[in-house]
Amino acid sequence: MHRDELRAYLDGLLEAARFRDYCPNGLQVEGRAEVRRVVCGVTASQALLDEAVRRNADAVLVHHGWFWKSEDSRITGIRRKRMATLIGNDLNLFAYHLPLDAHPDLGNNAELARRAGWRIEGRFADQEIGFIGAPSVPATAAAIAASLETLLERAVMVVGPVDRPVQRLAWCSGGAQNMFDEAIAAGADCFVSGEISEQTVHLARESGVPYIAAGHHATERFGVMALGAHLQEKFGLDCRFVDIDNPV
Repeated sequence: MHRDELRAYLDGLLEAARFRDYCPNGLQVEGRAEVRRVVCGVTASQALLDEAVRRNADAVLVHHGWFWKSEDSRITGIRRKRMATLIGNDLNLFAYHLPLDAHPDLGNNAELARRAGWRIEGRFADQEIGFIGAPSVPATAAAIAASLETLLERAVMVVGPVDRPVQRLAWCSGGAQNMFDEAIAAGADCFVSGEISEQTVHLARESGVPYIAAGHHATERFGVMALGAHLQEKFGLDCRFVDIDNPV
């Protein structure tokens, strides 16, 4: 399909224009006009770009793209090499940050819930990025953490009262530890995110609400995987997810 047709479809599907974000969403770097093969990944790193070149891709579709606010905008060093790889191989770069977290069907949080077996009952926090609901069966925070380790194939960290029964579960993928207060205010018995900060530990202990840090990269793989599968089914594009290992 034509690059601009793909851009218009993705922008509309993910409602990119409605989000106040830390980066531009949509087509970030323009490449060739015709798109048949797409490499999907979490972050537009050099390793992912190199894999896209190796696979003869026409476009790269990611959650974490480029041009972040407050970032040095000069195209030098690592940034120059990445840009040269894209432009030199006529590759398109599509990136969707908050729109891919928030989408009710294909987003990171919706997909995490589907795979973990959690019921989605509502949303919370600014721009309704956070999700809230319940585990499919009664569970403690420790049991939820153990099931996440199986699902994500990595160790997770739990702080706070791990044996607390969880009837109301809140979650937001990636670096959403600053939403912990809002999750508690929304009535959560437990909050799941990707990252954890020093102050998160004290808040979990003092509030009695356990916090599970399951990995930024690990919790944000499923959205772009689902989006790629959707594009493949709807338009017949060859969309392949490439998981560049990241321990964080």
